[in-house]
Amino acid sequence: MNTYNNPVLERLPRHLNRYVVEQNYARYSAIDQAIWRYVMRQNYAYLKDVAYYPYIPGLKIAGLSIERIPDLQLMNDSLKKIGWGAVTVDGFIPPAAFMEFQANCVLVIAADIRQIDHITYTPAPDIIHESSGHAPIIGEPEYADYLQYFGEIGSKAMSSAKDFEVYEAIRNLSILKESEEATEDEIKAASQHLDDVVASVGEPSEMSLLSRLHWWTVEYGLIGTVDNYKIYGAGLLSSIGESATCLKDDVKKLPYSMDAINYAYDITKPQPQLFVAKDFHEAYRVLDEFASGMAFKKGGKLGVDRAIESANVCTAVYSSGLEVSGTFVPFVSDEELIGVKTQGPTALAYQGKQLEGHGKSYHKDGFSSPVGRLLGQKNALEDCNLEELEQLGISLNQPASLYFKSGILVRGQVKDLLFKDKKLLIITFEDCTVIHEPSKQVLFQPEWGNYDMAIGEEIVSVYAGAADKYAFEPEVKITDLKTEKASISSETSVLQEIYSSLRSIREDKPAKETLYDLYEKLKNCYASDWLAMIEIYELSIHYDFTELSSFVEDVLYKKIETHPELEKLINDGMHLAKTQPINLELS
Repeated sequence: MNTYNNPVLERLPRHLNRYVVEQNYARYSAIDQAIWRYVMRQNYAYLKDVAYYPYIPGLKIAGLSIERIPDLQLMNDSLKKIGWGAVTVDGFIPPAAFMEFQANCVLVIAADIRQIDHITYTPAPDIIHESSGHAPIIGEPEYADYLQYFGEIGSKAMSSAKDFEVYEAIRNLSILKESEEATEDEIKAASQHLDDVVASVGEPSEMSLLSRLHWWTVEYGLIGTVDNYKIYGAGLLSSIGESATCLKDDVKKLPYSMDAINYAYDITKPQPQLFVAKDFHEAYRVLDEFASGMAFKKGGKLGVDRAIESANVCTAVYSSGLEVSGTFVPFVSDEELIGVKTQGPTALAYQGKQLEGHGKSYHKDGFSSPVGRLLGQKNALEDCNLEELEQLGISLNQPASLYFKSGILVRGQVKDLLFKDKKLLIITFEDCTVIHEPSKQVLFQPEWGNYDMAIGEEIVSVYAGAADKYAFEPEVKITDLKTEKASISSETSVLQEIYSSLRSIREDKPAKETLYDLYEKLKNCYASDWLAMIEIYELSIHYDFTELSSFVEDVLYKKIETHPELEKLINDGMHLAKTQPINLELS
């Protein structure tokens, strides 16, 4: 992965690199550049009055310009000064991975850019949304802290087995809607599939609920009061359509609170309501309130049950500090948590570092161990020193018999005692038998090998993912769906040349054809195009070609008559051509 000479990216956990793709700047066509320029000119002119105040200076801080699609190297040169970085990815990535990037102060930027037909809003993430929406607000320290903190919380959130199906369905629909070759029937079928998957989800997971808080703040948040607010959500800042329509009275404004988790959202449609946070402290407070009920805060049976339901790699943390990472399954049927069990590759860690000899290759078939206190024992086993262990009949190379209050009996010869920071983490037994006496269920037999018993009276935290992600490298599902640009036809290739010539003229570089020639070619051969005609209009005004500007204006008004859906786009473009310099500079 290209680290763009940014120390933030050099520290990125290596398992996240699987999502990173090269930006490949040459992929952006002249039309793509014109789409970026149009959106950014509109944003600069409009958002300076309605966006949260750091937005405009934030564009410069983030290394963005009005004229060109951002180069990730230049963005990273700017972002690293405020402790952030940026990488490009292929469209949607799983929410857990997105959150982990955010926790590591890395902005995830979709490398693709929207079609001209979706210039006002795209259901798919693109470089306009990610860079011009998210990056500029990073320059506001309170917001940057909130974003990074949200990533930390989100990276611990449990996902359900159904969440990946929803993610796949959303990604598929957004790709089709942004594809030039997708048919109406394909889009309709994908939309119905998404509806069917969402309807089958049932109780939303931690990640699903947390994603709603993320949506109603980071993506679609307003700040201030319900009567006097500014835009700060990236989804609004990057949509020249919704940034205007969201301010209308028919879009309900609600005070931001925990109640936001009860509002699902449809990423493919404009939002019917928005939430207004008083400030970022309020957003923090709501996030903390939600986090207090999450498995990583609660631990215990609730946490382990959520890990089992998720069917993904999770980590359970014992009160001793021992961390068990794997795919959790039911242990012994009981109303209380008396033990944990995983199936498949499992690793044990302490303070986020895998314990030597306890990686996935050693615990390849899973792991199980009791949780709780020994019967009649006053002190927690994890707090006992060697002398106190001997008093309990636990000595190296000696037989021991441990009986838990839960009714679990562990009997075998003590082979090893593992301590960390004066805490007993693991007792390893040879020739060991483990039985849950109330049910007569055998949990471990001598022929299975050595038995590593985790030590800890409680499970104090349970969270998504592995404790040591560098060592564990979980088998994250990666979609096979890829965003792909349609091949350029010869007709489109000529239109691209027109856009390239217009850029050359605007930059005072030699062009093969004059502005008049380009106008005639565009009018006669590309009657459906409006954006290049807007650029010709800008240039004709800039160079005082009064006759040409009059011709272009007539053509544009006729386009509005035949295509009323373009009225706002064309009128806004013409207005800026008359009122703003042709090359806007950020200040």
